[in-house]
Amino acid sequence: MKNFYRNLLLSALMIFASVVGWVKGTEAKQKLVYKWKTSYDEKRQLARKRIAQRKGQVVLDDVEWAAFHKS
Repeated sequence: MKNFYRNLLLSALMIFASVVGWVKGTEAKQKLVYKWKTSYDEKRQLARKRIAQRKGQVVLDDVEWAAFHKS
């Protein structure tokens, strides 16, 4: 059921973005979709970090993560 609601929400957002594209143009549509997508990705990343902290894992920031994987 959760997947159904997520798919329904994404479909509604894409329809809304298409209407914005028709009214304001494709550049405004691209900006709107990019804003939504980055906001969603940031929320998902923060949720993963919170879950990892609850499990007792050490959370690394981007610089530490890159340094860890270089060696």
